[in-house]
Amino acid sequence: MQVEIWSDVVCPWCYIGKRRFEEALRRFDGRDEVEVTWRSFELDPDAPPVGVDVLEHLATKYGVSKGEAVAMQHRVTQAAAGEGLEYHLDRTQRGNSFDAHRLLHLAKDHGVQSELEERLFRAYFTDGQPIGDTTVLRKLATDVGLSDGEVDDVLASDRYADAVRDDQRTAQELGCRGVPFFVVDRRYGAAGAQDPAVLLEVLEKAAAEH
Repeated sequence: MQVEIWSDVVCPWCYIGKRRFEEALRRFDGRDEVEVTWRSFELDPDAPPVGVDVLEHLATKYGVSKGEAVAMQHRVTQAAAGEGLEYHLDRTQRGNSFDAHRLLHLAKDHGVQSELEERLFRAYFTDGQPIGDTTVLRKLATDVGLSDGEVDDVLASDRYADAVRDDQRTAQELGCRGVPFFVVDRRYGAAGAQDPAVLLEVLEKAAAEH
């Protein structure tokens, strides 16, 4: 069974969605037959590599005041805590996630994509690291076992750029307007950080067809 998850590493609900999917998978009897692929989705493809003011970005995006943006962050932080995640959104250093997505494709080729996805999420939301910074990306990628040389090769070139864009085109074709977006066998889907019970139902429905 193929599960594809469109996500962005600067999306707070995507990390929450990852935990909820993991719980659904834990409850799913056929979990050993599930292959998970993380697909690329950029929430802000025009963002500079580093230096985006997160509160200002939120306020502008949703047409709210900075105070209301802080309240939004608090609600997300509480939701994350409910999944055992520690968010420090006041310390996040938002930037462009394109290179992070390229490295996730490299990680997929080496069988450590889920590990790098987790590492990127934790670095950004818990540790406050700028995941648009190539030095930070290099450290995070090698933390999960990718070689220095291959990581440097990706970051110094446009390798996997087409793969990232292909993921985003496919997302549009599937009707994905936001992330996380879960697709099972290209037949069933679930949008948003759904409750584990909802995701489990999708997995079981797909399994019944198998």
